[in-house]
Amino acid sequence: MPTAPATDAKTATFEQHRRRLFGLAYRMLASVGDAEDAVQDTFLRWHRSDADAIQNPEAWLVTACTRLCIDRLRAAKLERAQYPGVWLPEPLVELEVSLPDPTPGADAAHEQADDLSMAMLLVLERLTPAERAAWLLREAFDYDYPQIAAALQKSEPACRQLVSRAQKHLKDQRPRFAADSAEAKRLAERFAAATRAGDARMFAGLLAEDAMIWSDGGGKAAAALNVIHGAEKVVRFFVGVRRKQPNTLRGMAVRINGQPGWLLFDGDKPYLAMAVDIVDGAVRNVFIIRNPDKLARLPAAA
Repeated sequence: MPTAPATDAKTATFEQHRRRLFGLAYRMLASVGDAEDAVQDTFLRWHRSDADAIQNPEAWLVTACTRLCIDRLRAAKLERAQYPGVWLPEPLVELEVSLPDPTPGADAAHEQADDLSMAMLLVLERLTPAERAAWLLREAFDYDYPQIAAALQKSEPACRQLVSRAQKHLKDQRPRFAADSAEAKRLAERFAAATRAGDARMFAGLLAEDAMIWSDGGGKAAAALNVIHGAEKVVRFFVGVRRKQPNTLRGMAVRINGQPGWLLFDGDKPYLAMAVDIVDGAVRNVFIIRNPDKLARLPAAA
């Protein structure tokens, strides 16, 4: 049985890598809860391991976490295929006044990476679990192919094929975002004012012609069952929704998955989370999360 100092040393080693593991798990699973569970399961496996026989703890931990995530993602894909209406990732929220440390688990070098955005996570959903893992390890975490091969228990040529297939899938679908965060913030503030007012005139010049709304209620809260396409329909949606919303709502500007966003609360209860993608000076995508299961952590985040 391990002594207390040995156990403490193993815990300390794990904590050094917890952020990286969460960053990987969230990008794999697009769920804060599932990512936290995967990290915790990795921790339990680590404590049952013979640390003295492990030459590279980081590689061991990333490998264990990756394999757990692949298994979880395979099960999640079956569940998401039956999901009522539009499925969206569980949001990662940071306060606007707290920009230096935006996510609870990503590496500092990747905290604001595009691969955390709602749009990018939706694109990654189209990959197989193995393709997603290989691509993330290569592109988001800069692993070399021998490391990827060890993590996935595949040959290096097989891993190169996985990354290549993923890149082909993502080539024409990887989203673009505004490079100027100040400009994006100003446009997002105008968009927020227009949605609060429910005034169609205030949306003029804010939306891309091919703007879309993605609304996730999970069958537990009112939401559009299909993606809403086109600027005119987007405006009509927000004008109509404003008339139906409770007058007691209060809002808070935040960043959601690295993009401009807002939380709305009805009293102390989370009402929705909304994020926007801004491309070429216009709002391209609006993501609205109303599923209460995905809002359950928002009070703590706020």
